[in-house]
Amino acid sequence: MIDIPLVDLRAQHEQVADEVADGWAEVLKTTAFIGGRQVAEFEAEFAAYQEVRHCVGVGNGTDAIELALRALEVGPGDECVLPANTFIATAEAVARTGATPVLVDCVADTGLIDTALVSDALTARTKAIVPVHLYGQAAAVEELRSFGVPVVEDAAQAQGARRNGVAVGGLGDIAATSFYPGKNLGAYGDGGAVLTSSDELATAVKLLREHGSPRKYEHTVLGFNSRLDTLQAVVLSAKLRRLEGWNTARREAAARYSALLESVAGVTPPVVLEGNLPVWHLYVVRVAERDRVLAALHAAGIGAGIHYPTPVHLTGAFDSLGHARGDFPVSEAVAGEILSLPLFPEITAAQQERVVTALAEAVR
Repeated sequence: MIDIPLVDLRAQHEQVADEVADGWAEVLKTTAFIGGRQVAEFEAEFAAYQEVRHCVGVGNGTDAIELALRALEVGPGDECVLPANTFIATAEAVARTGATPVLVDCVADTGLIDTALVSDALTARTKAIVPVHLYGQAAAVEELRSFGVPVVEDAAQAQGARRNGVAVGGLGDIAATSFYPGKNLGAYGDGGAVLTSSDELATAVKLLREHGSPRKYEHTVLGFNSRLDTLQAVVLSAKLRRLEGWNTARREAAARYSALLESVAGVTPPVVLEGNLPVWHLYVVRVAERDRVLAALHAAGIGAGIHYPTPVHLTGAFDSLGHARGDFPVSEAVAGEILSLPLFPEITAAQQERVVTALAEAVR
């Protein structure tokens, strides 16, 4: 039985339960389930937190990436450069616009997109670069902006993270984030948002998320139905007021893991890219014989996981890209060794010590 979970959503819920219940009662009383004032309030709060002018709530994180791309008029015939080491949603959103995902390898020590390889992936058809802020730390977006191509940040794992003092969401031209329940800022269901300081791009996303309709029964463009529910906005506002404290707790837990792992041979701890202030959505180590080690941790009651076991180019969904094993060797090597250890704001030192003891025994 797993008694130290990978993520403990129950502990987080207990801290906001009363506030959420009161907020939901108000929504139920007014029946403003779609487009209630709480949505606009959360959008304003989160935009201020991420230090951008606009937050546009949408149905989920994958929609957020797609709508951000469509706001930049990405479509059939275009290409978007992104890392092979990411959750499939990044590439999926590109493909849903009709554009082609162009993959590049990652850096071994951080897992982030290798910015040195991006220039070789750019063509006359490149319409956007989509870096992923993986595991809670930012990619080197400033290096990508030097290419003069719009940058769409996949910030689903990095709410509150900073790079060189700048909050994610404001590093590129436009950003997408997810409020999937397990994220640092998670809803009680699906949800997402697009972030930007561009009035023009924000207006485009607002139009697209609402059936291409600037007002009821007027449809100026072909749009989508992708809106953040009022009930979820209540949850997110309650959690947002605690997010900075939760992220601080995650940093303390990550530092504790790193200190405990200094004496453990056979485990490579994560590396923070210079200039980054991560929020540690995940604490990901690398080990040999990962699957055996993972099974041993599970047998010991430790809820470790893998993020992500298969690079995009090796998934059946993207066979059409024509890649084969060996095309992105670093991403492939990383995928075979990565192991996510339990990490959540409420994790105790005793729990972490037990995780590291079990991990040391497994790798030994």
